[in-house]
Amino acid sequence: MNSSKLIYWFDEIGQEHNDMVGKKCANLGEMTRMGLPVPPGFAISIDMYRKFIKETGADDEISRYIGELDELKSMGITVFEEMSRTIRGIIEGKKMPADVEKEISSYYEQLCNKVGIPDVAVSVRSAGTASRPGMFETYLNIIGTEEVLDKVRKVWASAYTTRAIAFRVNKGIPVIGDELGVAVPKMVNARAAGIGFTVDPVTGDASKIIIEANWGLGEGVVSGAESVDSFVVDKQSFEIKERMLGTKGKRFVNKEMGADWEDVPEEMRSIPCLSDEEVREVAKLAKNLEEQLGRPQDIEWAIDPDFPFPQSMFLLQTRPAKVSVRKPEST
Repeated sequence: MNSSKLIYWFDEIGQEHNDMVGKKCANLGEMTRMGLPVPPGFAISIDMYRKFIKETGADDEISRYIGELDELKSMGITVFEEMSRTIRGIIEGKKMPADVEKEISSYYEQLCNKVGIPDVAVSVRSAGTASRPGMFETYLNIIGTEEVLDKVRKVWASAYTTRAIAFRVNKGIPVIGDELGVAVPKMVNARAAGIGFTVDPVTGDASKIIIEANWGLGEGVVSGAESVDSFVVDKQSFEIKERMLGTKGKRFVNKEMGADWEDVPEEMRSIPCLSDEEVREVAKLAKNLEEQLGRPQDIEWAIDPDFPFPQSMFLLQTRPAKVSVRKPEST
């Protein structure tokens, strides 16, 4: 691989590049290499972030600021909030160097040409080298070069959210211990989306695939804010063993720019957001990933109504599944 490159198409990277582009980018690349349905896009390397903070002087400003603070572990949440505001302000306040701006802009323009859509909508997603669920920022339905550049800078700055700083300090990790790559895939115009586990995350039962779904974008499931549809699928026969329909009062959807919550139409609230064939297709994709990657997976997926089934199904993320097996109660 060309060591001087700082941005890569997904098909140029795989899991072995985790430390170069971050886990999310590496996994998207691995799935693309496997021939699975991943939205086209590119990965901005962690070295590009390092180039940005060095050339703008942000690294020195952040180091000086942190160096003035003592005994971080004894500080309360309000201090972490102040640290977050200050450090994020330093990063977000810097103008991108011309060569950094030119390279990111070039890849975005090439992506527009690849998909045949001027100013194609993308998501701009954080990609750390270690999983830190919910700690860093993601921006959805971002349109146009200037907005993409702005959101890349905001994702880099989100390494210093209040929660991320507190986590690192409490774990004995340096405050500057997380540096982020950025994934920029084409935005899926999701009719429905959700997650899937190739092992029951509560019981550890590996014979079933658990799927949760809601109308709209996957944040309507991942956030845990809404009652969603749940399906239990037999891993061998792909028979749907159980289905539980949520009330689905809210959904997270694309707006003209960005995405936001809206009310689900009354007639859609109590009907399943997935057909049986869509449930089985999610299960098949999840099982395929488990078999190729050699361990149970936790996936994110979306269905785009602009494509016919099964081309409408897209994978957005995969990671090793975590299982929290309940201990039997003592009698």
